Amino acid sequence: MRVPLSWLREYVDLPATETGRDVQAKLIAAGLEVETVERLGEGLKGPLAVGKVLTIEELEGFKKPIRFCTVDVGTANGTGEPQEIVCGARNFAVGDKVVVALPGAVLPGDFAIAERKTYGKMSRGMICSGDELGMGDDGSGGIIVLPPEHEAGSDAIELLELFDEVLDIAVTPDRGYCLSMRGVARETAIAYGLPLRDPALLDVPAPNSFGYPVRIGDPTGCDRFTARTVTGLRPDARSPIWLKRRLQKAGMRPVSLTVDVANYVMLELGQPLHTYDRSRVQGTIGVRRAEQGEKFTTLDGAERVLDAEDLVITDERGPIGLAGVMGGANTEIADHDAADEDATTDVVIEAAHFDAVSVARTARRHKLASEAARRFERGVDPQAASAAAQRTVDLLVLLAGGTAEAGVTEVIAPSAPHTITMPADHPDKVAGVVYGRETVVRRLQQVGCDVYGQDVLTVTVPSWRPDLVEVNDLAEEVIRLEGYENLPSTLPKPPAGRGLTERQRLHRRAGRALAGAGYVEAPTYPFLSERVLDQLGLEADDPNRRVVTLVNPLSDEEPALRTTLLPGLLAALRRNDGRGSHDLALFETGLVFHPSEEAAVAGRPPVDRRPTDEEIAALNSALPEQPRHAAVVLAGARERAGWWGKGRPADWADAVEAARLLAREAGAELIVQQGQYGPWHPGRCAELTVYLESAQGPNGEQGDLVTIGHAGELHPRVVKALGLPARTCAMELNLDLLQEAGEGTPRAPRISSFPVATQDVALVVDQDVPAAVVEAFLRDGAGDLLEDIRLFDVFTGDQVGEGKKSLAYALRFRAPDRTLTVDEASAARDAAVARAAETTGAVLRGA
Repeated sequence: MRVPLSWLREYVDLPATETGRDVQAKLIAAGLEVETVERLGEGLKGPLAVGKVLTIEELEGFKKPIRFCTVDVGTANGTGEPQEIVCGARNFAVGDKVVVALPGAVLPGDFAIAERKTYGKMSRGMICSGDELGMGDDGSGGIIVLPPEHEAGSDAIELLELFDEVLDIAVTPDRGYCLSMRGVARETAIAYGLPLRDPALLDVPAPNSFGYPVRIGDPTGCDRFTARTVTGLRPDARSPIWLKRRLQKAGMRPVSLTVDVANYVMLELGQPLHTYDRSRVQGTIGVRRAEQGEKFTTLDGAERVLDAEDLVITDERGPIGLAGVMGGANTEIADHDAADEDATTDVVIEAAHFDAVSVARTARRHKLASEAARRFERGVDPQAASAAAQRTVDLLVLLAGGTAEAGVTEVIAPSAPHTITMPADHPDKVAGVVYGRETVVRRLQQVGCDVYGQDVLTVTVPSWRPDLVEVNDLAEEVIRLEGYENLPSTLPKPPAGRGLTERQRLHRRAGRALAGAGYVEAPTYPFLSERVLDQLGLEADDPNRRVVTLVNPLSDEEPALRTTLLPGLLAALRRNDGRGSHDLALFETGLVFHPSEEAAVAGRPPVDRRPTDEEIAALNSALPEQPRHAAVVLAGARERAGWWGKGRPADWADAVEAARLLAREAGAELIVQQGQYGPWHPGRCAELTVYLESAQGPNGEQGDLVTIGHAGELHPRVVKALGLPARTCAMELNLDLLQEAGEGTPRAPRISSFPVATQDVALVVDQDVPAAVVEAFLRDGAGDLLEDIRLFDVFTGDQVGEGKKSLAYALRFRAPDRTLTVDEASAARDAAVARAAETTGAVLRGA
């Protein structure tokens, strides 16, 4: 909400010395988010004068149309002679009144005006547009053309109110009343302790039976509808300068007198209005829900297919407006020249109160973000409708020469004011400050509440504050007006011995480790489209295809919670690659969501006490499973080329190494073997497994290997479907299962000063036995003396037999307290070989 300080002063007698910055500080202290204070006219310097165009000469021989004009600026130039000006604009004619910047003037942007020769003529000044004066769009599309009654030579700076300060307020959803000058003025008056001149205090005639007929078919959606009629409007009537300037300063573009008046009253009182051309409205005006599939063309020219939940304004033909959102093209006000027979001369004014939820859903459903909808969905004062209609009538009569008809229509659904009972010391208990009953009552009365009672207060909430619904809302009003800065600051004392959980520690260590390895964290939205699961190549029975679908998603295109981190990360990689960053390594750690086997409905927890452990457990059981995953994606160069040597592109091994890195952080032994799953290339996919004591083996034994993820290069089909760079690699694993398999925080190893003993073994195994499995059993059989094991050769050929392969490992043995003998190292090697032979059928090569 943009609030011009000059307009604000009409309702509150602020001290003359108060600047926009001073008012900003006061309103921020009262809880309003005043983001900026814009100083209009900053850098502007006169002389600027009203000029009357005397002659226009078209200059020929130039690439664009150029006009040489003589303009009467009265005595503003010191001579009284016509001013000669070269101008390229064409939206003015001889006899028009324009704004002239004379030599010596400085326009916003430090643009100095001086006499200069151009296009073969001497130009002594400039005829100005609204943009050149920092006024914004005035709807003229070019030079400012002033009403003819303004005298040539008069001061244009004062006429156009070019100097002002505008407060830009970010109005939060609970402060909808501040989307009006009336609401901001009330907050300003309270902040300064000054009286408020309420612009809604008007003499409004009582409703009678002569008004325009209105029928409300849905009193829940529309509980108040006021209709007034004004006839005999002058078709040539134009908005006065003061009205246009106030709209411009508030961020709205002037359109026509009738529309401008409606917008002005909306900004002033916060009540959205709509005006209908009476000659185009047929029969009774009604309010009802739309019929499913009903079609309607709005003022923006778009045909809308209505939903059964949409609230519409109708006449005998059908819809003429989307209630609280936008009017219809079939009853649009026609503002033309006086000679035009189609010009609107009679209008019906609508000032109604619509249900906030209904308006919000309609605006979002049809993607219509109008100023009216913005106010209705935050809460509009229903009692202001009749005053807003009267204010509109008064302005149209004053500015367009219309006549207000005696008929007044007001349809109201019965309702009682909202009343809250509150102990007088409740704000004291909430804030930890003793305010006292008198202060509580005074502050509540300042915001418009009626307060009765002594120890227990009965508070009637004003109609413009629908956000005040319970005692804590009233306490908040008292606290904010007394000043948040006056609240005592007391730091909580955490109980000793508590800190991060082991799960949180691993999560942080995983992020630090990946960042240290050159990956950039890219948090993504936890939503996906089920179509992306097809693009990832997941099988029809894949568990990741079972998703939790949101009832009210942020986007209809992504209605499900993610079951994998890859869609979001790959979308981030694609977006960055498309913007010129081709060497990418991104990671994310976050929750994924899997629906429970049996659907459960969460109960409603109590609000008068803390839920019991059983109630909390029941709530948790209704939630989907939410394991924490970690994932990385890579594309382009993993190591860039430079003076240090050749670069290296990212490949599947880098994705596998990221998984090994996380396993080291978890203190877990990760088994990597060839696999095949979903989006990964079948020949370049590694299956990541760990041994879990809690898992059940195929024969019912306790403990088994569990797959926790995959890593490798993505399938070309997936790369093409998602628009990714060629040879994109990825890894994803279940961080919770990795933690379960680990030994907690890794401990620093003890470094032995004794020499290492190296033993090499070459084992012949079947072709389909993974090298990682052989390595795992070698490590298991070697015992505590084994320090490291490394695969350094794989051989296939006639020497080892058909369907066989030879795996050569280097085993490093070391004791922490002595030098190993040859016999000890050999014994450990033999034990390792025996264990591998027992489990995998391995045979020593050459044996």
